[in-house]
Amino acid sequence: MSQPGTITAHVYTSRAQIPVAGATVAVSQRLGGKRHTLLAIRVTDENGEIPPIPVPAPQGSETPGKDVPFSSLDVRVEHPDYQMEIIEGIQIFPGISSLQEVQLIPLAEHAIPRNTYHVVNITPQPL
Repeated sequence: MSQPGTITAHVYTSRAQIPVAGATVAVSQRLGGKRHTLLAIRVTDENGEIPPIPVPAPQGSETPGKDVPFSSLDVRVEHPDYQMEIIEGIQIFPGISSLQEVQLIPLAEHAIPRNTYHVVNITPQPL
């Protein structure tokens, strides 16, 4: 049995990396196809951070082309004053603590938050 990995997030805005407090971070694990399991929902603190979330991670296979040695996560970050950010395909390895940096873009005045989002898709490691 392998030990879990963990994921944390740092949410900020601008090149100066100004922390965004009060952002909602939802972490879900991909189960195959379009199926997901919600692992956690956290709210960022005054530093724009969430505490580590444990993620079940597979042991993997030592045979090339067999099971992948990581879990695949999606992270959705929302705040009423910013464009929603969706990051798909984050890879979490057993025993490794991963940090996901998330830059939020401020909404234009009078923008409708649910209609503005940005999706980042991370390509799997060719292991």
